[in-house]
Amino acid sequence: MDTFMAKPGDVERKWYVIDATGLPLGRLASETAKILRGKNKPIFTPHVDTGDYVIIVNADKVAFTGKKLDQKIYFRHSEYVGGAKYTPLREMIAKKPERVVEKAVRGMIPHGALGDQTFKKLHVYAGPEHPHAAQKPEELTLKF
Repeated sequence: MDTFMAKPGDVERKWYVIDATGLPLGRLASETAKILRGKNKPIFTPHVDTGDYVIIVNADKVAFTGKKLDQKIYFRHSEYVGGAKYTPLREMIAKKPERVVEKAVRGMIPHGALGDQTFKKLHVYAGPEHPHAAQKPEELTLKF
């Protein structure tokens, strides 16, 4: 008996919409990463991108537990000497809520070429509207 290995041509991709209102960020990110990666499908193959497209709406209404709003800090660097920038979560969620969700999901998928290809299938929007109606996405309800 041979082990089944999916080929890129074998993969049928679907589109899903997830409403992030009231969902904890980490749990939302981990479930989204599973769908993007294709781990929810029986044809999952580790070295092939078998995942589906995910649209996340209402990213500005995502929930945080504990003291994360005050204690979590996002770090970036300009590559110049002394170019470190620190942004607290409270400021980040006010200015760019999409980036908060994107960074959480990006940290949960592979770091490399396969992860880059997988990450391109994620679309995050702060409000309830999205421009992907033509793809006929299915509503996906996550229960925690």
